[in-house]
Amino acid sequence: MIVQQIRALAPRLVNFLSEFDDCFLTSDTRGHLTQYVQGQLSNLLRKSVEPMAQHVGVPPRTLQEFLSFSKWDHDRLRDTVQRIVARDHAEPQAVGIIDESGHPKKGKKTACVHRQYCGASGKVDNCVMGVHLCYASFDGKFRAMLDSDLFLPEKGWDAPRREEAGIPDSLVYRGKHLIALEQLRRAAANGVHFGWVLADIWYGGKPVFIEGLEELGQRFVLEIPKNLMGWIRPPADAETKRGEIQNLVRWSRPMVAQEWIEFHIKDTGMGAMVWEARAAPFWIKRGDCVAGPYWLIAARDRLDQETIKYFLSNAAAGVPLEVLLHVGFSRWPVERCLQDEKSKLGLSQFEVRKYDGVLRHLRITQVSHLFLARQTNRLAEKKSGGHDLPGARRGQRDAGRVDAERGRPEAAPGQGGADHPRQATGQRRGKKVTRQNPEKAIGEARSKYRQIAVLHPGAERIAF
Repeated sequence: MIVQQIRALAPRLVNFLSEFDDCFLTSDTRGHLTQYVQGQLSNLLRKSVEPMAQHVGVPPRTLQEFLSFSKWDHDRLRDTVQRIVARDHAEPQAVGIIDESGHPKKGKKTACVHRQYCGASGKVDNCVMGVHLCYASFDGKFRAMLDSDLFLPEKGWDAPRREEAGIPDSLVYRGKHLIALEQLRRAAANGVHFGWVLADIWYGGKPVFIEGLEELGQRFVLEIPKNLMGWIRPPADAETKRGEIQNLVRWSRPMVAQEWIEFHIKDTGMGAMVWEARAAPFWIKRGDCVAGPYWLIAARDRLDQETIKYFLSNAAAGVPLEVLLHVGFSRWPVERCLQDEKSKLGLSQFEVRKYDGVLRHLRITQVSHLFLARQTNRLAEKKSGGHDLPGARRGQRDAGRVDAERGRPEAAPGQGGADHPRQATGQRRGKKVTRQNPEKAIGEARSKYRQIAVLHPGAERIAF
């Protein structure tokens, strides 16, 4: 949104921020939230405390103390964000996306700072790492950050250093996948429902994370590493020899017996993104037991067949493969949220060092981002002629696009039966796409899939 639009939304911002009043003990502290959010929503080039304070006409020390020393409940602030999303933007097939993001910092004083790989700089760097939980509608049109936590490194933070940075004694080292599970539990306690949970290879390769999702009763599609071990046929016991999924996909009969099936992932500036996929039942070892069956899904880029992604899902039989792929390729909403928070709201531009100050900055940024997401969504609905109401009715104008056909042809030998996810509507075979003439191939793919705008549009309204 442009600056004029944001200014015109001032009354809506006042009403929105009033929902967070019970997070604060005094009106003065409550007013500092408004000032901070106004600074983040401004057109300032840098959104650190000093320029934001000058923009709203208060001393920089005021906002610094608001972040690091004032008494107010930043956990309740997060909980309120989640309850607003659960109340106003719920849909059965919403996707919860786990991701992490680094914030480069100099020195050793900032809470939780450590030398580790930082995606922002693309190298091992001195940075503060955050673990984030994003909420996205199935079509990705509404997306908001629900939770953010600081990752405390396992080594390097002794008692004197912790005390100087204000890190509470209750905070101990936890793997990022354990932080993510705790975030999902908190969101569920605040009424947030996810139809799906999605995470990248680092999380998908952790058996504890997979088991934790199952204990939560959560359906998932996780990207998994190519060397994950398991069975593509039911094993006799947990001691049966396992294979790496990259080899199982390449050589096992249940996979080789299938044709690669094309799926239109999305349209890009360079044309249609088309991938091919296969799927088969899959079992993994968990302790001394065998867990499964899951769905093992292999997807490769039609224009670069050496690029292969592997996914693991616990979806029930009969869920179309295009739905699983749609979820598997839906990491972009969290990437877009992080990009917007960093470029528009100053997510990485904090200069406070205390633990509470950094965490509060992350939580307030979620508040600012939710306001932008709600207003952007409202304006988009208004522009497209839809209604101005949030919640389950959102997007009903697209109902005619839903392909609700549930028929399943019989599977070929080795393809998992009639309920195998390969037996889904909207999947087609096509000519092999070559590297010699990619522009022509992309054009043909775009034309061929013009009637399928995304993998499974509007599927949030199908009961599966």
